Amino acid sequence: MSALDTTSTPPLPIDARSLQLESALQLLQQAGALLPEAEPYSQVWLQGVLDALCDLSSKDALTGLSNRRSFEMALAREVDRVARSGEPALLLMLDIDHFKAVNDTYGHSAGDLVIQAVARAISQTVRPMDTVARVGGEEFAIILPNCPHSYGATVAERLRERVADQRLEVSPGQQLQVTVSLGGAFAPQWVRSSPLLWIERADRQLYRAKAEGRNRACLEPHVDSLVSAEERGMLFAVTQQDSE
Repeated sequence: MSALDTTSTPPLPIDARSLQLESALQLLQQAGALLPEAEPYSQVWLQGVLDALCDLSSKDALTGLSNRRSFEMALAREVDRVARSGEPALLLMLDIDHFKAVNDTYGHSAGDLVIQAVARAISQTVRPMDTVARVGGEEFAIILPNCPHSYGATVAERLRERVADQRLEVSPGQQLQVTVSLGGAFAPQWVRSSPLLWIERADRQLYRAKAEGRNRACLEPHVDSLVSAEERGMLFAVTQQDSE
């Protein structure tokens, strides 16, 4: 039985007020998290604290988007879903163009404003079912489940245009236009792939978008979305296991 397995033995009763929650509550207060209106240390209140901590641990503090850890978990689930269902799914990797120049010229507070503005633009453009994450300083990732190949280029271009249409005031009287580069790849359908291979494919297209001048979206052509040697090996290994 693992240390987290609580199905076979009931939990030991404890005095909830003996728990040292000061640091956790301070962290939640700083993050602006809302706790349930219930008696402190009651079961409802403690559950609210746990739920708020779980939510906080999965979010990027600056943007409120999913953080890298949450993104990696969502991507692994999507890889598994595509392998089982055969539905198309698109992964987009996105970088803010010339972001270092923004920080160097206007300061890091202006850089934070730019990151937040790009995050809002992405969130307002994608579907509720899509996962948007901040995975690095100026790097974002978007998982689009059930996204047909015919729609991929349209949504990528819509995201690029939505960001480019903004004019951000980074200092009094100083407005800035921000652009982004995007790279995308579809997960191979009915194939057991891996999150790393999928990210590498999308990253290659992102590098291509940057090399071609930035402020553009490059998607892996459908003809290139074939099963790689690594994925063939994974598929062969699964087939062998099923036959044993």
